[in-house]
Amino acid sequence: MIERLSNNSRRDRYGSRINRDHSRILANVVPWLSILIGSMLPFLAMVSAIPLVPPLGFLMMLAWRLVRPGLLPVWAGFPLGLFDDLFSGQPLGSGIVFFSVTMLAIEAFETRFPWRSFWQDWLAASLAIMVAIVGAALLSGADVSLLAIIATGPQILLSILIFPVIARIVAVLDRLRLLRFRVND
Repeated sequence: MIERLSNNSRRDRYGSRINRDHSRILANVVPWLSILIGSMLPFLAMVSAIPLVPPLGFLMMLAWRLVRPGLLPVWAGFPLGLFDDLFSGQPLGSGIVFFSVTMLAIEAFETRFPWRSFWQDWLAASLAIMVAIVGAALLSGADVSLLAIIATGPQILLSILIFPVIARIVAVLDRLRLLRFRVND
């Protein structure tokens, strides 16, 4: 009744949030879609003799897992790794293994250290990034020598340095994911 008399009657701090709810579609699709897009983006990058482009799908999955614990189920490493394998050029199964092992390792890390700081998350992500990139180089089927492993150094360093930016992007996407929209009764 009052709202019909005055349009601005419920424009206070709390009234504009009444009758709002999260979109279930956005809440469920944004994390998965951002990881899938991250897996496809390195495909569009330039080609060079040494690996430089970070594995963005892996970094997005890692950031979602560390920024929003419990959002992605532990089994999510399998389908996300499979999708990443389709676009990365790695042998089928390498992404599945590293995404799944990373999800399990982060789950174990979270049970051991439930309250962590950003620095601990960055350290855990750095370790996971190093293991995944070197492991993918070993499983790639190419001749692996000490020089080939050293050549992955710039990619590892760039991936570790860009992880806080990816985590920040995930935090922004998380706010987008939790936007509240008007619910019609």
